[in-house]
Amino acid sequence: MEQDDKKLFVLDTNVLLHEPLAIYSFKEHDVVVPMTVLEELDQIKDRKRDVSRDARVAIRALEDILGGQTTPEEIVSGVPLPKREGHGDAVGSLSIFPDHQLEFTQASLPGDNNDNRIINTALHLQNQFAPRHVVLVTKDINMRLKAKGAGINLVEDYRTDQLIDDIRFLTKGFHQFEGDFWARKEHVNTETQGRHTVHRVPVKEVGEENFYTNQYLIDEDSNFCGRVLSNNDEELEILDLGRDRLLNLDAWGIKPKNVYQGMAMQALLDPDIDLVILTGPAGCGKTLLAMAAALEMVVERGLYDKVIVTRNTPEIAESIGFLPGTEEEKMAPWLAAITDTLEVLHKHDVNPSGSMNYIMDKANIQFKSINFMRGRSIQNSVVLLDECQNLTASQIKTMITRMGEGTKLICSGNLAQIDSNYLTAVTSGLTYIVERFKNFDGSANIYLNGVVRSRLAEFAEENL
Repeated sequence: MEQDDKKLFVLDTNVLLHEPLAIYSFKEHDVVVPMTVLEELDQIKDRKRDVSRDARVAIRALEDILGGQTTPEEIVSGVPLPKREGHGDAVGSLSIFPDHQLEFTQASLPGDNNDNRIINTALHLQNQFAPRHVVLVTKDINMRLKAKGAGINLVEDYRTDQLIDDIRFLTKGFHQFEGDFWARKEHVNTETQGRHTVHRVPVKEVGEENFYTNQYLIDEDSNFCGRVLSNNDEELEILDLGRDRLLNLDAWGIKPKNVYQGMAMQALLDPDIDLVILTGPAGCGKTLLAMAAALEMVVERGLYDKVIVTRNTPEIAESIGFLPGTEEEKMAPWLAAITDTLEVLHKHDVNPSGSMNYIMDKANIQFKSINFMRGRSIQNSVVLLDECQNLTASQIKTMITRMGEGTKLICSGNLAQIDSNYLTAVTSGLTYIVERFKNFDGSANIYLNGVVRSRLAEFAEENL
């Protein structure tokens, strides 16, 4: 490839915090890291927050390439990226640009903050290497606007781990047919497998939808509800569930209020499904269903030994040490949604607080910080990972890889309530695992359509 055909990507700090190994994501093109980015990583690496780990990983990755016998001149001109497993197509170079040596011109932005220095670096390189394409990559929306206004021709978001372009196209976990599902189905083969009824229907009679394992199927007119067991592109194998049977499921005294909750409860109570992903608006019942199913499976059915509850808390590493008590007691302020749910499940008991204490002991409910889950192997447990929308893809991968034999993981979140500065609905780790796991036969994903918390919450969701 000619040198002018190779792009030059200038990385902002938030790209390396979002994906510490982002330097390997640009294939044959060259990567430039401004000195200001190294200074920001240096300031972040010692903070008592989860993001500091990502900063340290990024710094180590840069040191692995640029350390050793590399001369200062080579670092500035560019060092070829070494071969790395899983990144075989990364054959460009990496360089550090000494932006502190830049002299400001009339075209430059004032160098009074780090964002401006990085933009000035991209501007300088754009002028120096023209007509070669220089691309500034940042996850900061405002910085992208400033860069465009300053005269940088190519400004992009970092989207290597983005699987969809519009959140409207995110898999919902179910497909609803118009009318009656069984209308115009001429070649159906039905058989009984123990307590279950399984239908085999030609794919061409079902429709052009790309059906996947454990996707739920419902229709508008009949009582039909099924779950896809397999799809070989010619024949669809469907487990018959029945809408009435779903609505009569029971977990710890909780029954589904609509068919979407029924599908979620069926997946939650199925021991053959290791990962259940619940998405939906506030008040749709994600946490309540997850906790009710967890108590049912641990206490009533004895399928698991304990319940572990955890969630992402950006400021927890900094704040947790100042709170009194054990780890569980320190976590209580961030897991109030779980204790609220336990109160709802036992509000009709004679002594609700006594019931809660008894159940927390009986089900061995443990509140854990996500920061202290690394390195663990969790066996024979139900793990509730709440507020997943604020996790990156790499953070969720860290959690999922902790799950050992006989453990069921329940991930829940609302993509409309992302608090992270670096995530959007399409780049959230929750969106990532919904798309990545949709063809895995050990997982199910359900979008809980409809707010059931109260009529006030329902009106607010629809009109605010």
